[in-house]
Amino acid sequence: MLLALALLLNKIPCLTKVDNLASKFFISLTHESQTENMGRESSSLHIFFFPFLSHGHMIPMVDMAKLFASRGVKSTIVTTPVNASLISKAIGKSKTHNNNNIHIETIEFPCSKAGLPEGCENGDLIPSPDKFPVFFIATRLLQEPFEKLLLQHKPDCVIADVFFPWATDSASMVGIPRLVFNGTGFFSMCALECMRLYEPQKNVSSDSEPFVIPNLPGEIKMLRTQLPPASITGETNPLTEFFKEANESEGKCYGVVVNSFYELESVYADYSRNGLGRKAWHIGPLSLCNKDTEEKSQRGKDASIDENECLKWLDTKKPNSVVYICFGSIANFEDSQLREIALGLEASGQDFIWVVKNNKKEGEAKEEWLLEGFEKRMEGTGLIIRGWAPQVLILGHQAIGAFVTHCGWAPQVLILEHQAIGAFVTHCGWNSTLEAVTAGVPMVTWPIAAEQFYNEKLVTEILKIGVPIGAKKWLRLIGDTVKWEAVEKGVKKIMVGEEAEEMRNKAKVLSQLAKSAVEKGGSSYSDLDALIVELASHKH
Repeated sequence: MLLALALLLNKIPCLTKVDNLASKFFISLTHESQTENMGRESSSLHIFFFPFLSHGHMIPMVDMAKLFASRGVKSTIVTTPVNASLISKAIGKSKTHNNNNIHIETIEFPCSKAGLPEGCENGDLIPSPDKFPVFFIATRLLQEPFEKLLLQHKPDCVIADVFFPWATDSASMVGIPRLVFNGTGFFSMCALECMRLYEPQKNVSSDSEPFVIPNLPGEIKMLRTQLPPASITGETNPLTEFFKEANESEGKCYGVVVNSFYELESVYADYSRNGLGRKAWHIGPLSLCNKDTEEKSQRGKDASIDENECLKWLDTKKPNSVVYICFGSIANFEDSQLREIALGLEASGQDFIWVVKNNKKEGEAKEEWLLEGFEKRMEGTGLIIRGWAPQVLILGHQAIGAFVTHCGWAPQVLILEHQAIGAFVTHCGWNSTLEAVTAGVPMVTWPIAAEQFYNEKLVTEILKIGVPIGAKKWLRLIGDTVKWEAVEKGVKKIMVGEEAEEMRNKAKVLSQLAKSAVEKGGSSYSDLDALIVELASHKH
């Protein structure tokens, strides 16, 4: 009967118009009703956000707290005093300018008790490589003060970093759900889980023999050298046990919040949920919650260059003409490798912004790697930033043509968004990768550690918006050696010719999809709505 009526209406033009108007009116009323209900539910919801004590983990989770707050959720960020001072400016602006219900609560990190220097409350402040395991394991000392805060404030949910495995038990103690934030995308999450389940690296006879990651869509091949050494040797130590505990805790939590958008890795989002049985919500790109230049420049540490000076330099460049080079806040390169990068950049003939992490202690010889006369020869062609740069602003500049990453601190989002930026040479950390995607900037990939070799596969083989520089060895803190010829070749390939243009066009399409995803009705906007409604249904 309904089908017959529908067919009849379609044959009568005036009735069809009335029917369409009625349908639109009904849909509009339904949407308004859902929005009203969601508004009521979110305004009474209180969530604790607990980022790991490292800039690469804190920046996206602070963005996440701001995003939830913008949708009416009371958002409380829990961190230590040193880290609170790093994010207080950004949170203050979110409260005063956007009238968001967002706050910071601090808990003490007993550094001396853990065997760390006083004030060593962030991964960037760890004085030597041997202290990294100490730092990770010391974060267990935060459990007791965190649970006191839970009992005091009685939030409705905890979203905690994957490196706080005990947070699942803490949330369970007070009868609320714990969601995990692990700081990477769906593809790498799926790849890591398939590697854990099937251990294909144990079925090859040499480091040079490639293997396929079993059951992972896309026929992705890896080498043993691209994996953490412990996954080959089977070695156990306090740090490997810590990571094992984190993985097990993720399997027991309520679900996972992912800084990604469905259109970027839909196959892997579906596989994660349906193939691996994980409850997950995509709510990114989180960096897009920052709307103006001030917000973008305040993500992370204070920049080592005034963003206006940096952007003014970019303004003198043609669109898509500048390569941006930056490698994250943790990784280091030997002086010999920095010299190879300098030689490769000069040989490429491309304009560049290069962020170099300053690892020299007071009194040490400075910049022995710098080629004689290099800065003089590169005057007007290259800009070296020693420390932190406004990356998102830089990547968004129209002159930026590609991104090679190894950074101290730059306002990266500001850099990436500049129209001068044509490419980004990057270590493939997920924050940098997604920021480049969001800005529509193709990449030269130079992975170092963590899940970065998987992210490289996503960029170069699946999305096809990047070229690998040739790094093959997983090294926790110091990047693999790459000769200057490979740097020159990678930069030229991403900047010049038909293939470069094709990658740039694909990157621009993904950029538009990223921005649409967070708009009303977009995939990430809708998934966040669904998550808020679901969490509200669990309220006491």
